[in-house]
Amino acid sequence: MKKLYALGVFFLFLNLITAQQHSEQNHKGYIPPTDPAVQTKLKTWSTNKFGLLMHWGTYSQWGIVESWSLCPEDEGWCERRGPYKENWYEYKKAYEALQYSFNPTQFNPEKWAKAAKGAGMKYVVFTTKHHDGFCMFDSKYTDYKITNSPFKSSPRSNVAKEIFNAFRNDGFMTGAYFSKPDWHCPDYWWSYFPPKDRNSSYPPQKYPERWNKFKQFTYNQIEELMTDYGKMDILWLDGGWVRPFSTIDTSISWQKTIPFDQDIDMARIAKRGRELQPGLIVVDRTVTGEFENYVTPEHQIPDGYMAIPWETCMTMGDSWSYIPKENYKSARKIIHLLVDIASKNGNLLLNIAPSPQGDFHPEAYTRLAEIGKWMDVNGEAIYGTVGDNKIGKQGKLEFTHKGTTTYAIYRADEGEKMPNSLEINNLKLGKTAKISLVGTSDNLKWSESDGKIKIEIPLSINKQKLVDYAWVFKISQ
Repeated sequence: MKKLYALGVFFLFLNLITAQQHSEQNHKGYIPPTDPAVQTKLKTWSTNKFGLLMHWGTYSQWGIVESWSLCPEDEGWCERRGPYKENWYEYKKAYEALQYSFNPTQFNPEKWAKAAKGAGMKYVVFTTKHHDGFCMFDSKYTDYKITNSPFKSSPRSNVAKEIFNAFRNDGFMTGAYFSKPDWHCPDYWWSYFPPKDRNSSYPPQKYPERWNKFKQFTYNQIEELMTDYGKMDILWLDGGWVRPFSTIDTSISWQKTIPFDQDIDMARIAKRGRELQPGLIVVDRTVTGEFENYVTPEHQIPDGYMAIPWETCMTMGDSWSYIPKENYKSARKIIHLLVDIASKNGNLLLNIAPSPQGDFHPEAYTRLAEIGKWMDVNGEAIYGTVGDNKIGKQGKLEFTHKGTTTYAIYRADEGEKMPNSLEINNLKLGKTAKISLVGTSDNLKWSESDGKIKIEIPLSINKQKLVDYAWVFKISQ
């Protein structure tokens, strides 16, 4: 068992490979929702800009990639290591036995919510169930769940409910990550036909009775989450190979490998979800159409502005799931990513993985606090803005807009001093326009010549103790 702990190191780079595999998608077929309540909620979500994603499950005990070592594919991110690597059946048995040692006694979701709020995050998406089928909520449709672990003696054993309540109480929008495939469910991976890959182990069309049982199981679990866990804003569905065969885009490499129709009747699921949660945003990831209310490029940022609602999901460290030693991105790097994403009209959903004990790495809290210091001053250039589709990125400058106000955001290198002046192309200003540096009180001198706006920056500004990850110039017309 101890040898498996080393998987965390091995999988550092494999998480990124997996991200590339599943993020490819053609967004031209995006269909905007027609339900006014969904439109309203989607607009609110798009103004929030910055959210927290958490991958957490029994796999945290081994410090490995979430679920994927169960998948019998010849891919690097599916590689098994340790004493059971040569025998998939023994490995799966040992993996699923982690349920009986999972006991996150340090679990304190209020601590997470406070830290995330301090960083300026506005919404949360929590993994209620990943592909392995282990439920982080008290589902009555399976025994493979957190409330059948040693943690069941805790009054907070239904961790999904506790997390949603804690974040909701701190003003967050809440979202439930839910895996459509379930590698524990006998109606998805039917033991009569051992699995060959991530897909159903049998063709659903040939065995419709069994597939219908799986469809009902999926419907029932999502109905539980939409019924018993308070107000829910987002249903974030993963496992894009579970989809109608007609939706497969054969120009996308990973979608070519889907062997058959795996339709779980998203129309029925979405309809019931919105009966229980009016205005529910449904995100059927990578399945372009009416049930993908916003798109989710994974570990990728589009090259330019996208008019449709979108969100980059990305790890704070190297791994989606907990590993003993993480390599967290710097606060500067994360702020630069957020600025780049906001300037292109998107949101950033940043993943932090809790430990098997039920807490973040201390460094994650440090990083959130560092981000918060910048957001406290400069958040107006992020929240409630729309991206820039006219001025365009200019060197280290990127732009967001709010009404008649434009924010020019300079992404500074570490140790860089503010320049004496800045020039901006493609920006027309009236004579009464005012320009200031957010965090200071004085207006800056500016002039227009040869189609360029030149902003003068006095030396005194460099002496002020501003958080220097990025400088925000507020241009008010």
